[in-house]
Amino acid sequence: MKRSIALRTATFLGFLFLYAPIISLVVFSFNENKLVTVWSGFSVKWYGELFANDQLINAAVLSLQIAALSASLALVLGTLAAVAIVRFRRFRGKTLMVGMITAPLVMPDVIIGISLLLMFVAMQNLIGWPAGRGMLTVIIAHATLGMAYVAVVIQSRLGDLDVSLEEAAQDLGATPTRVFFDITLPIIAPALVSAWLLSFTLSLDDLVIASFTNGPGSSTLPMVIFSKIRLGVSPDVNALASIMIGIVALGIIAASIQMARTRRRLIREGG
Repeated sequence: MKRSIALRTATFLGFLFLYAPIISLVVFSFNENKLVTVWSGFSVKWYGELFANDQLINAAVLSLQIAALSASLALVLGTLAAVAIVRFRRFRGKTLMVGMITAPLVMPDVIIGISLLLMFVAMQNLIGWPAGRGMLTVIIAHATLGMAYVAVVIQSRLGDLDVSLEEAAQDLGATPTRVFFDITLPIIAPALVSAWLLSFTLSLDDLVIASFTNGPGSSTLPMVIFSKIRLGVSPDVNALASIMIGIVALGIIAASIQMARTRRRLIREGG
């Protein structure tokens, strides 16, 4: 009995430690006072201020575009790299390839940002591309980071895949390309979605790498928020964060409902 109470208490304190700041942020987004730590009444005026703030809105839209494009690019490159590592057991340079793919996982973001900045500057001097730094260079930088995470996720899923399914399709006359698109991709689809979402989140959350690789007019949302909070937290930032939290919460609820429906359907079909 005492052990059960202790476990429940520890669990409650753990969740309180994790979610109390988030709840506080959401509550104070409805604060009438401009000081985010002083409650003076309920108001939604900061949400109106948020949608009137072109800087924050433009930065949010830009960040979403960069995250979506970089995650898609990282998904393609990371999946191809994972297939090469898992399916082709031995080839020259495999060890080097694995090391280069996994290096961004353990390398500090500041090192990645500096190295990419130097590479972009050298490429501009040599071939004239990219012409300056902006949205394109940030997408390339984020795709480079996201590809490493995608490769690890897809590699682990491919390692558990039953190879006999692919071999049976090839025995029936399917080409390797058709086997990949008709057999392998549908089976690893959940891992592809997870890898894309992980890469999307990493890009949307990144501050350090984007700070090194962006240019004028391409400030992402984390960069704008970081520049604003150095002068004090603005209530419209709380409103923006609350909206993002609400979108994520709705996504989690929708995914949970869909998973529950799928589980019930499988139980009915199995029964």
